[in-house]
This record gives sequence, structure tokens and C-alpha cells, in this order.
Amino acid sequence: MFEVADLRYRYPTGKDDVIRAISFDFAKGEIFGFLGPSGAGKSTTQKLLIGILKGFRGRVMYQGKDLASYGRDIYRDIGVGFEVPVHFSKLTAMENLGFYGNLYPQRIDVEPLMRQVGLWEDRNKRVAEYSKGMKVRLNFVRAMLNDPKILFLDEPTNGLDPQNARIIKDIILDYRAKGGTVFLTTHAMHDADELCDRVAFIADGEIREIDSPKSLKLRFGNRLVSVEYRDGATAKETFALDGLADNEAFLTLLRTKEIVTIHSGETTLDDIFIKVTGVRLHG
Repeated sequence: MFEVADLRYRYPTGKDDVIRAISFDFAKGEIFGFLGPSGAGKSTTQKLLIGILKGFRGRVMYQGKDLASYGRDIYRDIGVGFEVPVHFSKLTAMENLGFYGNLYPQRIDVEPLMRQVGLWEDRNKRVAEYSKGMKVRLNFVRAMLNDPKILFLDEPTNGLDPQNARIIKDIILDYRAKGGTVFLTTHAMHDADELCDRVAFIADGEIREIDSPKSLKLRFGNRLVSVEYRDGATAKETFALDGLADNEAFLTLLRTKEIVTIHSGETTLDDIFIKVTGVRLHG
């Protein structure tokens, strides 16, 4: 879907590149996570891919053609959900969607999606009366208005309770299942782990790692198994994963003790984020 090679970008008033020779690609039907701390270059990269920023060096190809060869018609293919929802507060939700929908030659019937995200009953309320979570959900509907081939989503579940976050994630997964492509930026590593086929970690304008969440967790994790058990008090022992089937101490423990939990040494994307970028997550 997109192929990026040796991409570099410097803001007109800047002295140094903020995007430093990054290369990556993602395919049709893939959810590609672009992860990194604030100021790492995530938003700049997204703005370059959707054509808001010009004057980059390197190569960006969209569906096999140079991005520069496209005109405004490329926006028929793209849906964008910015992190901070921007709506006309004095207009109702439907009036907002009507305004933005008129910018496109094709648009979806919004009723099913508005019902799915729980906003249909409040469709004729002014957006000024919406809560933060309602505005986030409306922002997501707006990104889907033109039935896009590719979604660029920035923190799509930020500000949502677990139930509504689950609804948005299910819609994203269903969109992917129907052939849609997603470029996802988020600080919620559990969302990235659940949704993304592959993720890229970017820090200081450079890509540090690209792989599937599972492969990254196996590569950065320890091949260990921790067993918590009761033996009067609660105790814990750790065993090497290699040769575990023949480890007599492990087998004896399973046979003779009351097992509480068993965990592998697989790490989390949060831990990988910290190791790769050197920045701790907040919130």
C-alpha cells in the first residue's frame, strides 16, 4: 500500500532533520503500528504520507506510484482520525458529518456506524454538549465517512472507557478483515499488541525496530517459566524453557504442589518500548 525509502524531512525553520532516513512499507489489509515517544517523528511521518507536509527527501510510493504524482484525488482513498477531535461545536453531530461528507464524491450511510459507536440517539445534539469520549467516537465516524481504502488513526481509543474502546477496536479489526489498511499511532501498547500485524518503533526521527508484536516479545523476552505455588505460604520458582519437558524439578513441582499461576518470560510491548526508545510511558 505504501513504500517509504530513505525518507528525510526538515521543517523550513529547522536546522536539523526531524525524520532521518527511515524506510518501511505496509501492505493492503495490514494494521501497521507506528510507535514512539512524543516528538519522535510519528505525526510528521503521518503528515508526509497523507500529503499535508511537502518537500521531503527520499521516496514515498502509494499503490506503486510516486506520492507526488497524485493530486487531491488521493483523499478519496484516505480517512484520518486525528488525536484531538476537531468538530464544529455549534453544529449537531449529523450536521458535522453532513458538512465533511459533502467534501467527498462518495460517502457511507452513517446510521449503522453511529449506532455501533452508541451515538445515534444523540445524533441531533450539538457537539458542544458531547463528552470527550463522545467527541472521540464521532471523530472516528468522520474518518470512515468516505469509505476509505486506508485509515490513518492517531490514538483512536484515547479518552474512551473500556467498553467503548472495545467497540472501536472491533470496528478496526472488522475493517481490516474486509481488506482495509490501517496506519496506527498510539501510546497504548496493549492496543498495538492486540490490533497490529507489525509495529515500528521510532525515536529521534529514526526507526529502531520493525517486526510483529509476537516476534518482538519473543526476541526481547527471556526463555523462562515462572511457577507460583502454595506450600504452606506462596512460593515461586523459575525454570529454563528449553528442556522443560525433561526437567524433573519442574515436573515434580507440578505433581506435588498446588499451582497458583504459570507464566512464561515473554516481555510486553511496554517493556520493549522503553528498551528501544529509552523513554518511559506515562499514563
